Amino acid sequence: MERVNGATSPRLLPWPSSDGKPCYLVTDNGGSYLSRLADDLEAVQLAIGADILGLARKVLDDPASPYTEVRYAGLRLAECLTDALRVAESRGMRLPAPEDEEPDDTAGPGEREGTPATGPPSRIGSRPSRAANPAP
Repeated sequence: MERVNGATSPRLLPWPSSDGKPCYLVTDNGGSYLSRLADDLEAVQLAIGADILGLARKVLDDPASPYTEVRYAGLRLAECLTDALRVAESRGMRLPAPEDEEPDDTAGPGEREGTPATGPPSRIGSRPSRAANPAP
């Protein structure tokens, strides 16, 4: 657990509350039962997401796939993406804060202080290469 100003920062858990709101765990013991349970569930969620992606690609790659199968695949992919984003957010919150570094002269537009960021170009319709995004 990361300490911020002497206090332990909360960990976002990989499951929502019964109301659908985020659940958090505050502990000084990263190896506690609940922490290990959350770690295990995150691993399961990511593995299921990879499995669903493989199955959905078969349906989506077949132009003759019925609408109901394509819709079902899309719904399952949306569920898996929701889980993966929650895992990424939780893990990102637990990363140590970067130490102050000297400004890099190689920073691109939008990366320098005082320069407005324009955001990345749209990549709708393109897929990143597997080399850039290795499987977990």
